[in-house]
Amino acid sequence: MHIISADDTQATPPPDYRLNMGYVWMISAIAALGGLLFGYDWVVIGGAKPFYEPYFGLTTEAQIGWANSCALLGCLMGSIFSGLLSDSIGRKKLLIVAALLFGVSSVATGWAHSFDSFIIWRIVGGIAIGIASNVSPTYIAEIAPAKWRGRLVTLNQLTVVVGILGAQIVNLLIAGDFDGRASAEALRDSWQGQYGWRWMFTAVAVPSLTFFICAFLVPESPRWLLKKGQTEKARAILSKIGGPTYADAEIRDVDAALSQEADTRGAWPDLLRPAVFGLLLIGAGLAILQQWSGTNVIFNYAEEIYRGAGYDLSGVMFNIVITGAINLIFTLVATFTVDRLGRRALMLWGTGAITLMHLMLGIAFFMGIKGPLVLALTLGVIAAYATSLASVTWVLLSEIFPNRIRGLAISIAVSVLWIACFAVTYTFPILNARLGASGTFWCYGAICFLGLLFIARFVPETKGRTLEDIEESLTRKRQA
Repeated sequence: MHIISADDTQATPPPDYRLNMGYVWMISAIAALGGLLFGYDWVVIGGAKPFYEPYFGLTTEAQIGWANSCALLGCLMGSIFSGLLSDSIGRKKLLIVAALLFGVSSVATGWAHSFDSFIIWRIVGGIAIGIASNVSPTYIAEIAPAKWRGRLVTLNQLTVVVGILGAQIVNLLIAGDFDGRASAEALRDSWQGQYGWRWMFTAVAVPSLTFFICAFLVPESPRWLLKKGQTEKARAILSKIGGPTYADAEIRDVDAALSQEADTRGAWPDLLRPAVFGLLLIGAGLAILQQWSGTNVIFNYAEEIYRGAGYDLSGVMFNIVITGAINLIFTLVATFTVDRLGRRALMLWGTGAITLMHLMLGIAFFMGIKGPLVLALTLGVIAAYATSLASVTWVLLSEIFPNRIRGLAISIAVSVLWIACFAVTYTFPILNARLGASGTFWCYGAICFLGLLFIARFVPETKGRTLEDIEESLTRKRQA
């Protein structure tokens, strides 16, 4: 088991702290399985789309659009649901619920025999995504020592990316070398049209079962236990993480933070306090920027973008897998640099790079340049996004809110994120039709530039600080 001396930390702990990082990494990895299932379930529908559409006889734009976007409704519902319950029943129970919903919905979606049941179970899967996107990073942030919190929370994003890449590979393997020009009848009668797309969804049942079993093995968040007055249970968990002295120091910090908020009337009134409301606006701004940076459009509409750049079907499928691999590689970069370079540095660099590459993509499409240059620029956007907005946004959302209302505040920010996700996904075809690919990417570039100014002005650096220290300094700053 790996033991790390606190002499190496940036939070200047007492010299007798000894952090049991093997244990911390283990429970964080279990919580991060929610991210893996999130990533897989989110992307798998793209590979199944050419096959379930003829199977269910989907022909109108309304039907096709509803099949693709209905899970977003579930994501929003799951985010709201977890926000209402996270601060009352705890993080661990919601991890278990998310795992159960992932497993059941994956099998039920894959073996649905009517379009209505397909939609219902996709929404249930979306609820699981909404819960996992809320609770997994929150739990990891609350269990992690300050020095390691950034990379541990980023671990959740890493598993999301692994899930995305896994779905892309499974889709490619099951789809095989089918002819993209085949008729709807031929697709419906093929093995892929009858059974292949079902296994694309069902494949995630195995990791869902693993997550469900392992979720019972992790401890409850010690910060949540302290908020509920269960001090001895929290002390036992914190002692296992860093020893008795570490546990005493963490308990003192949390109790001090809670005592400063003891005169408030509840979670919802707390949100309206100027200091907290300002932080909520920062969180919502980060959530909107992550989605409206335009990068998820490259994932969601990769087929249209790469076809517009001159690639045939096989080239499109191969390029999609390359985007997943680049996403994974640079998420690893973020994991190992977020606690060294800091949150602000990565966010500023990444947003600036995305702005520049959107500008260049717009120029490429405007001048009719196709092929490798467009692929290189889109991969550059994904690389910059993976090291900044994709990963670090979740770290910041898990850090900036006070302990008393963290679950509710993160739920609101993540709900804003899913609304922004729906808006950008829905409006891309409209923007692309009216502005063209060049104008659309220039629009996203302008949004990223505004986001760069927003980060420079409002987003704090939280590297190497305890959650309670961050809470105290941020609320004091907002009050001032």
